[in-house]
Amino acid sequence: MISRSDKVDRFRALHKSGCFMIPNPWDIAGARMMVSLGFKALATTSSAYAFSKGRKDGALEVGRDESLAYAAEIAASTDVPVTADLEDGYEDSPEGVAETVRLAAEVGLAGVSIEDRQPNSDLPIRDYDTAVARVAAAADAGRRYNIVLTARADGVGKGAYDLDEAIRRLKVFESLGAEVLYAPGVPDLASLQRLCRSVGAPVNHVLGQGVSGLTFDQIAQAGVRRISVGGSIARAVGGALMTVCQEIAAGDFTALESAPAWGDLLSPKPVM
Repeated sequence: MISRSDKVDRFRALHKSGCFMIPNPWDIAGARMMVSLGFKALATTSSAYAFSKGRKDGALEVGRDESLAYAAEIAASTDVPVTADLEDGYEDSPEGVAETVRLAAEVGLAGVSIEDRQPNSDLPIRDYDTAVARVAAAADAGRRYNIVLTARADGVGKGAYDLDEAIRRLKVFESLGAEVLYAPGVPDLASLQRLCRSVGAPVNHVLGQGVSGLTFDQIAQAGVRRISVGGSIARAVGGALMTVCQEIAAGDFTALESAPAWGDLLSPKPVM
């Protein structure tokens, strides 16, 4: 059995070894499939988990306890490091965010992601001072409980601020101790390159938001150290489910007859 401390060490080492992929499962079967295929770390996804429960992401329809319980199940199901998408920490105060980080370490996670976003459709991004105070508390808790903090600046993807402001926030997040930085929704390759050049900590880039059509090599050469997929796999799987059900409703059972065996799904051959 690999200890959480060992998983944290492995997770930090991955960020120093070059660019790597980190897919986002929302259940144990998917997590184990991804590990069997050769992925060295996993990240949970709040959007995919909310969708799997028929709920809306980012709207307080999934709370801290449930999100941590789901992440803990994923972490316990495999020996690779798991980092959790814990949205805005599910708390307004810096002290509450620090407690979320502590709980994430307690349930076996190697990393945690905290956003400057908030569940308010009229004001989706927290102001600068509030965002900084919350990351400062999260970073302090990260050091205290030995867990890798990813600090997110979500305003570009939400249209709340520009790349300059995202970089300003990420630089401060880095200075406070965030070990990984993340700005979803970067619009183009040049912006991604600029972002990576502007900070010293490893940068996460998420597929399915902002710039599209890039290859792994292009993203890596831009300076990115970690590529996640967010809810994109869940949307792809949901699309496949919808298509199969539409075919069945029309009387076409071909997809069912050609479906893989359970053994192939549970233990696929690695491709990496």
